[in-house]
Amino acid sequence: MAVCPHQAARTPLRGAWLFTPVSKMATVKNELIKHFTSEEPVHHNKISIIGAGSVGMACAVSILLKGLSDELALVDVDEGKLKGETMDLQHGSPFMKMPNIVCSKDYLVTANSNLVIITAGARQEKGETRLNLVQRNVAIFKLMISGIIQYSPRCKLIVVSNPVDILTYVAWKLSAFPKNRVIGSGCNLDTARFRFLIGQKLGIHAESCHGWVLGEHGDSSVPVWSGVNIAGIPLQDLNSDIGTDKDPERWNHLHKEVIASAYEIIKMKGYTNWAIGLSVADLTESILKDLRRTHPVSTIIKGLYGINEEVFLSVPCVLGENGITDLIKIKLAPEEEARLKKSAKTLWEIQKELKL
Repeated sequence: MAVCPHQAARTPLRGAWLFTPVSKMATVKNELIKHFTSEEPVHHNKISIIGAGSVGMACAVSILLKGLSDELALVDVDEGKLKGETMDLQHGSPFMKMPNIVCSKDYLVTANSNLVIITAGARQEKGETRLNLVQRNVAIFKLMISGIIQYSPRCKLIVVSNPVDILTYVAWKLSAFPKNRVIGSGCNLDTARFRFLIGQKLGIHAESCHGWVLGEHGDSSVPVWSGVNIAGIPLQDLNSDIGTDKDPERWNHLHKEVIASAYEIIKMKGYTNWAIGLSVADLTESILKDLRRTHPVSTIIKGLYGINEEVFLSVPCVLGENGITDLIKIKLAPEEEARLKKSAKTLWEIQKELKL
C-alpha cells in the first residue's frame, strides 16, 4: 500500500526510532511551538528515482548533496532494501539541507514529480543476446512508465538503465511524451571519462578540457577529436594525426580506455555507480535550475547527420526547465559522421525487432 507523500515525509519508517507516546509528544510540542498560520506545503522541485540499486542510490546521494530538490521519492520492488536505504538517507538529515525523503513500492509516492529518473531494469545474463535483454526490459518499462505517467503526466524523464539509448526510445514510445521531455543519460558519462583522461595526459583539470563523445553510450561511441580543445586551442592544430592510428602519441588510446573503463570497474567491484550518479545529478541541476547548459545526452536524431532511422543517440543538447530546449549542430569530420551513422544502424537493427 502506498504511503501518502506528505504523510510519509512526517512519519519515520516503522522500527526506525523508538516512539514517544503521542500524548507526551503533543504536550511538549504545544508547550514549545505556537501555531501561527495554516498552510499547505508547496513543493517546487520533486524528484523521483525508480530503482534503489547501486546506481539509483548514487543518483540520490549526488542530488541530495547538491540540494536540488525539496522532496525525493524512491520506488523499488524490493521493499526491505527500499526502506533500509531511505532510513539511511533520512539519518543523514542533520548533515545536509535534506528534503523530504519518501519511499514506496506504489507509484503514488511519485505523484507530481518534476523529474523522474529511471535506473531500474533487468541485467544481462550470461549468454543472453542484447535483443533478449532489451525485450525483457521492455516488459519492465511498460509497468514503470504506466505508473509514472499516471501520477506525473507533466514530468521530464531521465533514462539511465542500459542499454540506455534503446531504452530511452522505449520510454518515449510508451509514455507518448513530447521528445523534449524524454532524455537518456547517454554519453554525458563517456564525455566526462574522456575529459578526465585528456586532463590526466596533459596535467590539466578535466573541467578545462573541452571534448565530446557522441553517439551510442558504450562500445560504438564516437570521440569528436576534431573539436577537442584547451582554452580554445584545437589539439588537432598541434597534432594533425591526433585520434588516428598514425598518431605517435597514441591519443586514440584514451577513447579505447573510455570504452574499457566500465568493464574494468565492473570486473573489480561488480558494478559502476558513483560517476553515473554524479553525471545524472549534473543533468538534473541543468533541468531544475533552467541553466541551459549543453550536455551530450541521448535524444531522437532522425533527420540529422544523414540518419533516417527513429533512433536515440547522444548529441550536444541544451537542457533547461522544459527538458531539451535546443540541439547544437556540431560540425563533424566525415569519418566521425560515418561512425555516428554506423551507431544508428546498430541500434536500429535491435529496435526494429522490439515488440512494444
